[in-house]
Amino acid sequence: MRLKDISINNLKRRKGKVFFLILGLTIGITTVVALISITRMMNEDIANKLDEFGANILIIPRSDDLSLSYGGMSVGGVSVDAQTLMDLDVPKIGRIEVSENISTVSPKLIGTVEIEGKKISLMGVRFEEELRLKKWWKIHGSEPRSGDEVLLGNEVAVRLFKSAGETLSINGKKVRVSGILEETGSQDDFLIFGDLAFVQETMKKPGGLSLIEVSAYCNTCPIEEIVSQISKQLPHAKVTAIKQTLETKMEALDHFKKFSVGISMVVLLIGSLIVFTNMMASVNERKREIGIFRAIGFRKSHIVRIIFLEALIVGLIAGIFGYILGMGISQVIGPMITGMKGGKIFIDPLLAIGAIFLSSLIGILSSAYPAIHASKMDPTTALRAL
Repeated sequence: MRLKDISINNLKRRKGKVFFLILGLTIGITTVVALISITRMMNEDIANKLDEFGANILIIPRSDDLSLSYGGMSVGGVSVDAQTLMDLDVPKIGRIEVSENISTVSPKLIGTVEIEGKKISLMGVRFEEELRLKKWWKIHGSEPRSGDEVLLGNEVAVRLFKSAGETLSINGKKVRVSGILEETGSQDDFLIFGDLAFVQETMKKPGGLSLIEVSAYCNTCPIEEIVSQISKQLPHAKVTAIKQTLETKMEALDHFKKFSVGISMVVLLIGSLIVFTNMMASVNERKREIGIFRAIGFRKSHIVRIIFLEALIVGLIAGIFGYILGMGISQVIGPMITGMKGGKIFIDPLLAIGAIFLSSLIGILSSAYPAIHASKMDPTTALRAL
């Protein structure tokens, strides 16, 4: 009789215990697979939400003459008449090799104007990109939809006593206040936001830019590579990654990964103990059988292989069921935790192979001591135990 036949027959004879052995290991693998899948969904959800927090790359002219605090960084050269950044530079950013990692590019021109005897900072933006970049903005009124409409920061609205729907004059040009920004606690409260082309005309700087903000996807964000490639495209500009924003994003994602690994290790340890306990009990219950095998000439290696084959079969079955159940549970619990739609179940071949391999490995490793213990049984001692 072949060794694998002996192993299969042993498993068939102990159906009840084998069922609970497979169940214990299946629960462990199911938990790990579900946790990995849910963590991936959480990482994706967090990455998408963190990407809404704004720019993580700032492009400014190469100038040390003046500085302006914007976005937590010192922006140089924004008041220099000879602009080194132009509208033509914006399309160049989209030509870098890793352009698929760029979410939003928002060019800006900053200047100062006098309105009703008060010095006010004016920023020209492309509202479509700016609103995509700053999704946390809350506007009382409506978004600017034409070149003769502006958006007022909260502090500017208070200083000028303006509200949505009123008009004001900027360098002799009448514009309508389409909306007022709700207080943000940032420099945006002290700015008037106007259409970029309108501000360029008003400041008499056609095509000129003061800075460009770039938001890169944080989930697969080769931030240093993006900075390097943009720098090559724009050698006349200084390209800087806003480290605080990026580090916050990556730190949040890293916490979830560590949490996943920690829980997985605990669950796998429990699964290993279940296999070890069951296999050890099985060996003690089969002293007679093992003694007979040894008495009729079975070598120690044969006994070890029989027990390992049993553990391997159990591990393979548990791995398959664990993967299927884990993916099913993740599709139910994942959307509840993240708010994302589960959609179709995505079959991950690598995760499936990994789950089956891990289950089999745990089964074999947990059976190592019981197998060695069984192989060392003295045939006469085992038979005397009848």
